[in-house]
Amino acid sequence: MSSQREPSAVNPAQSGLSRLSVGQFAERFRGEVIPLSNTFGYFCASVPMTEEVLKEYLEEPVAALPPAIATMLPHISILLVPYIERSNERGRVRTKRKRTVLEKVSDFVVAERPADGQQSWASQVSFENETVLVFALNEQDVAEYHYRLYRRLAALVADNWSADTASRYKMMVREELTASVHGEVDDESWQAKQALLRRQTNIKRDSPLFSAYVRQSFVDTLTLYLHGICCDIDVETGPRQLPSRYLRKRLALLKTLYPPTAGYPVFPEDAEKSEDKRRKSEDRTQELS
Repeated sequence: MSSQREPSAVNPAQSGLSRLSVGQFAERFRGEVIPLSNTFGYFCASVPMTEEVLKEYLEEPVAALPPAIATMLPHISILLVPYIERSNERGRVRTKRKRTVLEKVSDFVVAERPADGQQSWASQVSFENETVLVFALNEQDVAEYHYRLYRRLAALVADNWSADTASRYKMMVREELTASVHGEVDDESWQAKQALLRRQTNIKRDSPLFSAYVRQSFVDTLTLYLHGICCDIDVETGPRQLPSRYLRKRLALLKTLYPPTAGYPVFPEDAEKSEDKRRKSEDRTQELS
């Protein structure tokens, strides 16, 4: 890994970009990854990497991560590329460095916009000691990028959550199911919940269906939690949305499990308390001066 260096507005990688699979692209530019922290590094072959882009796309979302989550994640390289061409095929690939890689074998990094129906916004490849997250930035809003970034990170957390975290979240989901609470946080957890309700009579029984629903519910809720800490976002309302009081209970649990860094509010009253604390500190300073 290269040492820290100043961001550049020039993208030599983009000018010579050919049609490479995600794994091939990650291998080719592995040595160009710039460290952001002990956990994160990045390489940009898309938009010019100005100070503003570096801050908005990388520094701010990484800084907003709760410390407990940042420490449990694997080493992550974030690669920002122009476009990703979609594929649904998966396979094991042996790279030139003789590492076995599990990837969407036909997901390609490309410089030109893919045909309709073939465009993707994110992809992922895992090496033995590293996870590479690849995001297509052309035509993607920064808020959408943040959402997709946190969704990938939430899935990685779900792959390694502790027994205590799993137990407490499962208990909360079981309470919701007992109370016949309608709705979910996002579409994937909604679909997983409907599959459970349709196909399993005892909806609280441990089963592959129940486990799949709990995991997806956790991923979607954690995505919202992380995105909300970083950015000022609005929760969409609709017939499939989890009622606000149950959503708040989930977020309060995540706040207990993964406390945010000081200065990053979760609920509106957190921001108010932080502002009151700041004002009192300023008043004390003025009294002493």
